[in-house]
Amino acid sequence: IFPPNSGNKEITWMMLEAGAETDVVNSVGRTAAQMAAFVGQHDCVTVINNFFPRERLDYYTKPQGLDKEPKLPVKLAGPLHKIITTTNMHPVKIVLLVKENPLLAEVEALQKCYRVLDLICEKCMKQKDMNEVLAMKMHYISCIFQKCITFLKEREDKLDGFIKSLLKGRDKDGFPVYQEKLIRESIRKFPYCEATLLQQLVRSIAPVEI
Repeated sequence: IFPPNSGNKEITWMMLEAGAETDVVNSVGRTAAQMAAFVGQHDCVTVINNFFPRERLDYYTKPQGLDKEPKLPVKLAGPLHKIITTTNMHPVKIVLLVKENPLLAEVEALQKCYRVLDLICEKCMKQKDMNEVLAMKMHYISCIFQKCITFLKEREDKLDGFIKSLLKGRDKDGFPVYQEKLIRESIRKFPYCEATLLQQLVRSIAPVEI
């Protein structure tokens, strides 16, 4: 465990990259993220909760079991890791990160990436120390990638069209209906119905009409 109470995001990130354990508890049974939240260092909480070691992704760049090919080409690991570890989860931000990397902004590349994200999501839910937050994040990014594929296949304006759709506001009040529906759809498609986080999200969203 490490002390994130100072509020220094860079040091927190460096310690995570050096192998600091996030799920170890201290003498009062609190993890590093819980201690940071307790003292109000919410930026550090965000860094800890969004951390995903590169080696966990690199695992998919090597053939496993009977596979002759890796599930994720090595050239896609860096761009995908950048998106996985981003703390800004706005759908437009994620699409922009895809668009800015020519290696990623291809149908075949995105198909491989979203399938790996789905595998990581499953692993997060089935491992001994279940991580619902990370599982939901992987699923959410996977859903956005799948929607990127639809626009790349069907629209002449491709990802620019996707971004425009996400930003377009309703005439009467500017409310981004498409964006809201995309986020709700991704929550609805989360495959682990028993997850506490999913139930909390549904309870908070259900009463709010679009």
